[in-house]
Amino acid sequence: MKVGGSRSSSGVGKTTRVSGAGSAPRPGTGGTVSAPRNVADTATVMGIPEPELTPKVREAIMNLMAEVHSLRQQLERTTTRLADLEKLADEDSLVPMPNRRAFVRELSRLQSFTQRYKVPASLIFFDVNGFKSINDTYGHAAGDAALLTVAQTLVDNLRESDVVGRLGGDEFGVILVQADDKVSREKAEQLATAITARPVHWESKSIPLSVAYGVYPLGGGEDPGEALAAADKAMYAHKQANRAKR
Repeated sequence: MKVGGSRSSSGVGKTTRVSGAGSAPRPGTGGTVSAPRNVADTATVMGIPEPELTPKVREAIMNLMAEVHSLRQQLERTTTRLADLEKLADEDSLVPMPNRRAFVRELSRLQSFTQRYKVPASLIFFDVNGFKSINDTYGHAAGDAALLTVAQTLVDNLRESDVVGRLGGDEFGVILVQADDKVSREKAEQLATAITARPVHWESKSIPLSVAYGVYPLGGGEDPGEALAAADKAMYAHKQANRAKR
């Protein structure tokens, strides 16, 4: 409640107006002090003088204040709900990380950043080897467990400044910031080794995991789709090379 004037002991603002009062003799008056001629007390609530605060006016003010409070609460709930929906729209439905939509948005932002400030960065495209075989042999629940294991391994072995997301199916993307091509390839191999070292334990069975990867340096002015396509192409070449070694 907004109250005009100073605050009295009852919580109602009161302003005192004094007319014609003097506190010291003025020259030429012979030292005579004039007594106050008029004192008027005026209380206001939300700018309305006390005499006008009839029961109906008070009731209207209280109703208005209650309505304003209710509207503020509704606005807070709506704001929170919108934030929750935005978060859900950016999160993958299975693994606790950004989905393709959010990842592509971050990729676009970092591409602009690296191009403007000449900061080295790379995109790594991961694909889980034999994922269809895991689903066919052990069931889709085991396949989901495999994806969760891969996702958690990536998160556990990346920096806070790096970006990781699920691109769809058995594909994951990683953006390494402040990492040139050599460092990025070494990191990609390290991540692949960490995934292989963490098999999925499913119904008393140990399911081995492995990934193929492709590395693509950012900063060439391409759009996110072109960067992903180039990293995907590099991943496929890596997968084919591994198959040829067997």
